[in-house]
Amino acid sequence: MPKPDSRQKVYTLLVEVGRSADDGLPDGSTGAALMCYASGVDEAEAVRETVNVLRQADLSPLEVSGYGTLEERLEEGHDIPDEERALMDRALAENAVIIAQMTPFYDED
Repeated sequence: MPKPDSRQKVYTLLVEVGRSADDGLPDGSTGAALMCYASGVDEAEAVRETVNVLRQADLSPLEVSGYGTLEERLEEGHDIPDEERALMDRALAENAVIIAQMTPFYDED
C-alpha cells in the first residue's frame, strides 16, 4: 500500500461567515465572504485549521468551499497573479491561514 503524501500544500478556500458578537465585521453587514489560503497535508486539514482560526477570531464560519491547490487551479486554467502566489507561499512557509480578502454582505433593504 503506498504511503500517503505528508507534505504540506496550500489550498484556496472561500469561507462564508455569519455575524457574532465582537466579530469585527463592518456595522450593518449580515456576514462576509473570506478568501483564504491555508496550509495542510490535505484539503480537509486545511479546512479544519481555517475554521479553528476563524472561530478563535470570534467569527462564525457557515460554509467552506475549496478551490484546490495552486497546481490544481492552474490545471483548471485559473489566472493566478504574483500577489496571490506570494500569499500562498507565505501560508506554506508559515504553516498558516492567510485571509487575503474580505467581502462583507449587506441586506438589500
